[in-house]
Parts: sequence; structure tokens; C-alpha cells
Amino acid sequence: MPFLTPETTEERDTLATFAAQQIRQVATALHGLTDEQLRQTPTASAMSLGALARHVLLIAEGGTAAIAAAPEAGPTPDRAPEQLQAEGMVAPDALRAEDTPESLVEELHGAADRLAIAIREADPDGDGPFDGAPWWDGRSRWTTRWYALHQVEEFARHAGHADILRESIDGRGTYELNALADGQEWPPAGW
Repeated sequence: MPFLTPETTEERDTLATFAAQQIRQVATALHGLTDEQLRQTPTASAMSLGALARHVLLIAEGGTAAIAAAPEAGPTPDRAPEQLQAEGMVAPDALRAEDTPESLVEELHGAADRLAIAIREADPDGDGPFDGAPWWDGRSRWTTRWYALHQVEEFARHAGHADILRESIDGRGTYELNALADGQEWPPAGW
């Protein structure tokens, strides 16, 4: 049951592995859902698991581009602010008509891989510019080390949110979903 983050060898590997693992945990929360369940909003939040997955993909895309472009600014998204909102920056209805649990799991795993590669290839002491968004609290520069840790923080928050949404849909928790996603029986022998 691959619940724990894999062992790591050095700083870049640790940062990359932990950031990617959190994205993969969001993907695990989608395991075995129906298309209808993907779109359900089972809590007081207006967010569905599908919309949360779209948000994670958007943030991962931006983080990967920012780290890869450092020390220069990452590319400006080719989407207008209202498109970013519709794709999940803040909108709970960001799910696309063609999205399925399986397609989002595949996209999340790809995003995790791309972010991990960008972090492993970057100098932890290298830096890049913040984009001026209000959530950066007026900061102007970041180190890759800080930005990678921020990615871990960001995706861990969303993985926890995904756990709550999933448990609200069908009662399945993280341990069970990790085992099932890995093709293992649940509960394991001896539990």
C-alpha cells in the first residue's frame, strides 16, 4: 500500500518526490469514482473532486513552468483571467465535459511527473520572480527551494480536501483508496 512517500536520496529528490506524491494523492482520491460522483459536491463547499483535480492541474502547470523558467519569469498563461477562473483557479464548476475520473487521474500523474522533473533539474538556491498575485503578499523573489516546498504545502492542502470530499461521497478513506489503486485487497490480511 503506497501511502507513504518513497525514500529519497538528496534535497532535490526529496522536494520533487514530496511534491509529486501529494499530487498523486489527489489522483488516488478519484480512484473508482463514477462520472456522477466526480461532479458531486457532498459538503458545504461548492467544490467537487473533479473541480479540485482541475485546480491542482492548473497550479501544477504554473509551478512547473515557473521553476523551469527561473531565474526569468515563467510564461504568462495564454488564458484570460476569466478562463483561469473557469478552469479552477477559484471556480468550483471547472470540470470539463470530457473529464472522467480516469482521464483526470492520468493528467494528475503526468503533472506530478513534470513538476518532479522541473524540481530535480533546478538549482535549489536559484531564484525566480513572483508574478504579483495578491496571495504572494508583496514578495518579489523566491528560491527554488522555497517554491518547491510551497508546492508541497499547496498540494498537501488539496490532498486533504480531496480526502474529505471522497469520504463524504462514499466513506472510502486514503488507506483503502491507496490499496485499491495499487490493486491490493482491502483490508489487508491481519487488519
